[in-house]
Amino acid sequence: MMMQQLLLDILPPPSPALENFQPGKNAELLHMLTGILSGREQERFVYVWGKPGCGKSHVLQAVVAAYTQRNLKAVYCSAKKQREFPVENDLDCIAIDDIDDLDAAAQIGLFNLYNQLRDEGHALLLLSGTVAPMYLNLRQDLVTRLGWGLVFQVHELTEEEKIQAMKTHAADRGFEISQEICLYLLRHGRRDLPSLMMTLDALDRYSLVHQRPITIPLLRELLQVAS
Repeated sequence: MMMQQLLLDILPPPSPALENFQPGKNAELLHMLTGILSGREQERFVYVWGKPGCGKSHVLQAVVAAYTQRNLKAVYCSAKKQREFPVENDLDCIAIDDIDDLDAAAQIGLFNLYNQLRDEGHALLLLSGTVAPMYLNLRQDLVTRLGWGLVFQVHELTEEEKIQAMKTHAADRGFEISQEICLYLLRHGRRDLPSLMMTLDALDRYSLVHQRPITIPLLRELLQVAS
């Protein structure tokens, strides 16, 4: 119960933005997306892929947020939760996450949407999946179209990059963590970045509630409470 309350009490995570995306080996992808947003790049179809937790959803949501901040119309949706996608002609960006989960009807819908945007629209279509287009278990004509646009693998951060991201996150929240804390989290917790950041926030709160410094014993205690 205490762990649940801690998680309720922590500050909400910062909204996904390209500015708080840790690029690591994804600098080329980040450069391309910022170029599209600035009008420097004219590409309208982009597919990104990578393992769960690598940051694909962050990228899609960050691009939608960037369009919205420019008073442009953009929508984000996940194929895990939705089976129909927006078709309004006035949209500037459509981001569809998790296309591996598209059922047969939704695959037809995405195929038609792709053709509509190519022939009539101006919007950026940004898609994500867990594998490269050729390995997707989807309609072949849809897979072919996915390969027509730009394709980027989203590389997971290295351990050192995750450590730097954790230290930066902690500093932004007003506390410090040691190298040992970061390494312990990587060895004993979930290694995807959102889970690491959520654990750090809970650790900060746990430290404040119990008026104890952030140490390995405190982190071990927190993880035991959470398990």
